[in-house]
Amino acid sequence: MAREPALLDRPRSPATPPPLDWLTLGDAFEAACLLRCTPPPTAARPTAAPPSHSPGVEFNREDAAQRMRQLLARLDIPVRHEAAVGGLRRRYELHRLYVPREHHGAYARMLDAGWWQGRRELLGGPLPGASPARRRWVSQLAAAAWRAALLAGGRHVRRHILGVRLTDRELAAVLIRGAAVLDVPAVLRPGTGCFLVSVADGPDRQRILRSAAMEAARGAAPERARHPAC
Repeated sequence: MAREPALLDRPRSPATPPPLDWLTLGDAFEAACLLRCTPPPTAARPTAAPPSHSPGVEFNREDAAQRMRQLLARLDIPVRHEAAVGGLRRRYELHRLYVPREHHGAYARMLDAGWWQGRRELLGGPLPGASPARRRWVSQLAAAAWRAALLAGGRHVRRHILGVRLTDRELAAVLIRGAAVLDVPAVLRPGTGCFLVSVADGPDRQRILRSAAMEAARGAAPERARHPAC
């Protein structure tokens, strides 16, 4: 009999894993940022999974769920995607992702490593004497964080700003630093139960959107890019 799949869960404590190469780090860090954008699932129904299973992850946008699927596939982590429709007058979709139980440990270790290593790269400040290649990779981590937030965070768009609402303080700090890496000033404002990270309309907004645009299909990377990030 096939075993029940385990639901995706938020990575837990850091455990000093070995460093990831840049390509793997970019995918794992973005997947971790997507996960940190999501609140606890609203559909934690007893029939959705046995009580022994951990909570799952839900996205209310299909493109966010599809991006997570793409990233996990590139990390060799299988995933199952289910969509559910709810609401009466106002219909909405929820997209839930699962990985098989036997891959849940690999999933947790990979996203743990991606988050802590990517966070360290971004928040560690400019590296004296860092090579242009390393600076490009750090810029790509900054873009990945903003891409995840714009896909899965709560968009807060006004005439004068582009912003995202988040409940995760650490991700908010990563976005502020990531914007600085991309040469864009960002503002952090605490709200009721959340944080609002925003950039000004105009050139700042356009730079963030261009940087966070989905990258082209990834092909073979040069050998140097496969070296560990740290």
